[in-house]
Amino acid sequence: MKATYKKYILEFKRPSGTSRGIMTHKETFFIILEQDNKYGIGECGILRGLSVDDVPGYEDKLKWTCSNIHLGKDRLWKALMPYPSIQFGVEQAFLSLNSKDPYLLYPSEFTQNNSPIAINGLIWMGDERFMHQQIQKKLEEGFKCIKLKIGAIDFQKEIALLKSIRNTYSEKEIELRVDANGAFLPSEAMAKLERLSLYGLHSIEQPIKAGNTNEMKELCLNTPIPIALDEELIGITDVTEKEKLLQIIRPQYIILKPSLVGGFKGSMEWIKIAEKLNIKWWVTSALESNIGLNAIAQWTSTLNNPLPQGLGTGGLYTNNFKCPLKVKNGTISYEQTGSWENNLIENLCI
Repeated sequence: MKATYKKYILEFKRPSGTSRGIMTHKETFFIILEQDNKYGIGECGILRGLSVDDVPGYEDKLKWTCSNIHLGKDRLWKALMPYPSIQFGVEQAFLSLNSKDPYLLYPSEFTQNNSPIAINGLIWMGDERFMHQQIQKKLEEGFKCIKLKIGAIDFQKEIALLKSIRNTYSEKEIELRVDANGAFLPSEAMAKLERLSLYGLHSIEQPIKAGNTNEMKELCLNTPIPIALDEELIGITDVTEKEKLLQIIRPQYIILKPSLVGGFKGSMEWIKIAEKLNIKWWVTSALESNIGLNAIAQWTSTLNNPLPQGLGTGGLYTNNFKCPLKVKNGTISYEQTGSWENNLIENLCI
């Protein structure tokens, strides 16, 4: 078996704002396996400034992984514990290599185009007018669940935006999720949650920065809005530590981003613990290309989770790869009539 990796820069169609700043491009890496005239591909979706494996020597670890590919998926997964995005890439690459079709990792009703997955429409941060425009577009596209990034513009303006949405659309018409990306100070978080609760929100992701365990526990205990942990899960690899965290904080939801929490295997560890503690969950992509998004969507379809998932990010880039994934009517589907870019894997090898 031969393994190589390839760096690729994804270019945003429009600069996209989060509470950590504006993104114009995103770096990603592909692990490509070759054996007996077959190819396998997996995406190592690193998010600079957020991924726990955003460390010096990341590419050296990719080189090491390719040099030690003979160890196999399971041994590599254990050896790569500090590098969850590479764990995820290795998982995908082996699944891809061992499939009849390198892009068909989890054959299911979803990949037969019989069972689309409900997803939320993502609204990026920006000025009030821009956010209103995005919301209107998502509604026209058939989304019933919308997720807004908050925490970067003035809080009063964000409140005004939510109020204007609710003046037009009821909770039955639109489910609203907000994601603060840890933007609130612990001292102000409860007051802000009280204000936000007036607008019938489904949930808020990560209201305060990860690592404030006791403060987050108190918030989850007393919150007027269900809280979803996101960044809080990043960097915790030991199953016992995972269980301890969820037992202490007791959030209403957790959100799984396979690139950030150790791939499918790491995500399943979180899911099993959450379900044991009656904590609900959903899956979200982490701005991967269509290669990583395809893997996440196919895996998610096997979990039969009825909540809208966070898988609508494939259309963000000017130079993404043509694929059968299609977003329509607030869902993502796998169009059997669609196709992947010609010779995609071979071209990446060059």
